[in-house]
Amino acid sequence: MQKANSSQPFMPATRKSGARLAWIGRGFLLALALLVLIVLIRSFFDNPQLFAQIAISGLQLGFVYALIALGYTMVYGIVKLINFAHGDVFMAGAFVSFFAVSHFQLHRWPAAVFPGLPPILVTIIGSLTVILLSMVVCALMAVTIERVAYKPLRNAPRIAALITAIGVSFFLEYFGALNFVFSPRFIPYQRPFGVVTWYIYDGIHLVTEGHAPPQGAITFSNIAIIIMVVSILMQLSLQFLVRRTRIGKAMRATAFDKQAAQLMGINVDRIISVTFAIGAAFAGLGGVLYAIAYPSINTLLGVLPGLKAFVAAVLGGIGSIPGAFIGALIMGQAESLTAGYISTPMRDAIAFTILIIVLLVRPTGIFGEPEKEKV
Repeated sequence: MQKANSSQPFMPATRKSGARLAWIGRGFLLALALLVLIVLIRSFFDNPQLFAQIAISGLQLGFVYALIALGYTMVYGIVKLINFAHGDVFMAGAFVSFFAVSHFQLHRWPAAVFPGLPPILVTIIGSLTVILLSMVVCALMAVTIERVAYKPLRNAPRIAALITAIGVSFFLEYFGALNFVFSPRFIPYQRPFGVVTWYIYDGIHLVTEGHAPPQGAITFSNIAIIIMVVSILMQLSLQFLVRRTRIGKAMRATAFDKQAAQLMGINVDRIISVTFAIGAAFAGLGGVLYAIAYPSINTLLGVLPGLKAFVAAVLGGIGSIPGAFIGALIMGQAESLTAGYISTPMRDAIAFTILIIVLLVRPTGIFGEPEKEKV
């Protein structure tokens, strides 16, 4: 008598239970989304000015998260590695700009070299120099980490590279905390340019020194505008790089099939290094902008922003550049609204609750595509 295959009778029941759980999860997510929407609409009508102020803060934070999340999603798309040291590269970018401004006065070099330059040009050129220096240092740092720590494990199981990424993250945090490096203290950050604030109340008005905006006014600063504009420009530049340039095509080919890309003459190792460099440059830029917006830095600066940017990448669909961008904006709003309407400590809990819900309901994220089973 032929022995029956014991696994076959259970397959239909397993599929039915899996489909039932998926529908339950989607229903729960839909109910949660409706509840959140009702609360937001009610909050908006109760106090529109407060809601708008919180939304502006959420946009500022979300655009910073977007710069970090783009690095996560690029690296994962090509080498399938969650680079947990990425948040610490973000921290390094903030510290590089701190030393460039506070110790070397790099933001003032145009005034020293060209004394006749208008002050506005001195500020723009000096600030761009500080930002570019941070981006270059972070890119070189990421390439070094990739060559030393990740490249030898390219063909090892993924868990080995993941553990190594966590180890590199801890090394950067606690090496930086040594007194002869950055020190463990919270350090006040000196901005390379001044803060200009406007308020919306019966039109847009400048907040002059010694005066406060009227009660109920919506305020925003040049820092928020710079963060939003720069983040959008970086997103568009990255999309152009990936879709329209030769190196972008090589990156997409490497992400699709490394062996086939090698057979087509693509230097896969170089493309992976370039990917790490671009992602780290974005993180360095994000570190500078974050430090300018929230002027206090320490060696654990990148831990929570890095983890939240990872949640944003998962939410949007890790491996998808537009997904990382949209997920980061959602994360920024969720964190800001939670701090404004519930409590500040709850914002971190809400961020990681979003991660749990996404993994339970739609693990591929908003823009992610489910993996096809090979027959």
